[in-house]
Amino acid sequence: MTDELFRRDGYESEFEAKVVSVDGDFVVLNRTAFYPGGGGQVCDTGNVNEKKVTEVFRNDKNEIIHRIPGHGLRVGEDVWGSVDWDRRFDLMKGHTGEHILFGSLKREIPDLTIGKIFISPETKYVIVNQDIDWDIINRAVRTANGVIRENLTVRRVIMDRDDPDLKDKVRIKLEKIPENEAVSVTAVGDFDYSACSGVHVMETSELGMLFVDRVVSAGKDGTSVHFKVGTEAADAVMDLAYACLKTADAAESKPEDLTKSVANMREELLSSRTSIKELSELFLSDLKPEDVNGVMFYHALMPGADRKAVTETAEKIKAEGGVAAFVSSGLTVSAMLASGVDSVNCKKILSESLGKFKGKGGGKPDFAQGGIPDPADGVKLLNDIVKTVKAAME
Repeated sequence: MTDELFRRDGYESEFEAKVVSVDGDFVVLNRTAFYPGGGGQVCDTGNVNEKKVTEVFRNDKNEIIHRIPGHGLRVGEDVWGSVDWDRRFDLMKGHTGEHILFGSLKREIPDLTIGKIFISPETKYVIVNQDIDWDIINRAVRTANGVIRENLTVRRVIMDRDDPDLKDKVRIKLEKIPENEAVSVTAVGDFDYSACSGVHVMETSELGMLFVDRVVSAGKDGTSVHFKVGTEAADAVMDLAYACLKTADAAESKPEDLTKSVANMREELLSSRTSIKELSELFLSDLKPEDVNGVMFYHALMPGADRKAVTETAEKIKAEGGVAAFVSSGLTVSAMLASGVDSVNCKKILSESLGKFKGKGGGKPDFAQGGIPDPADGVKLLNDIVKTVKAAME
């Protein structure tokens, strides 16, 4: 059985050991400081005898396996192991931060439960069973940072399964712990108790700070709350603060009024979109076709037209055996060509016309769309499409 040094001291990153077994790239040592991953925290990496340890995990025999490509080690050989400390410390802070964050969220929402935890150098998040709004996140993060500033002691406690405190104080999924095993509990002062076998810091102040920078849907699993700790959290706060200030300037708003200003702008935008759609539908309903050898050909330049209204009209014209060429201009120019006759290949015609104005598009012979970058070329584009379509029908 490997002596698991990380259990006793998460800060031990260098150690001596002896090789117990070798199977290709996979090596078992008699003692190790490498955490094999668990509780949502990814495994450590580092070096053994200056060879890179790329993966650490437990096999079905509960042995800790070190993957060391090209190691050249032999059974009985003495080795020197070194855990990537910066990576390990980041994971320790992240895992401790998860305990503090969820404990803070649960104070806001008592029936909140965890579905999944993931702690890696690249991303840290917890998936919970409910939607959470930003007001709750704000209060929870403030509570979490208060805990960090209090510099509470983080300790590992081993508890018996029948300990009454286990049920009363500890967040635990007892069914996931083998019946013959004692329960490893991580205690953050008296603020939070959670069954966990991960590696954590000794004092909460080591986190520096915690910040939630993203809350997204995790589908059927619930809501994913992403967070950062330490300097990454501070950098994220700074970046978002300046983004907020720049947005407030652009919106001609005070930063503290930005939420209300954006909500008003959104309402105005939705109202404008409704008006544009109604005007587009009115314009299209009054549009008169040009008869080209018995085929009704509708074409128009429509500044800022509603895309859905244009698409529905084009599809209707196509279904009735006509041809529709519509160009809408704004910051860029979009074009749509629909045809209910075999002589007009929409994909071919539109691609050729768009190419003349450094644009591109795609579609099918009976329906194609695309765009060009320069709004000043909108009229020229429509004229070129109309000319080519008429040539194809004559």
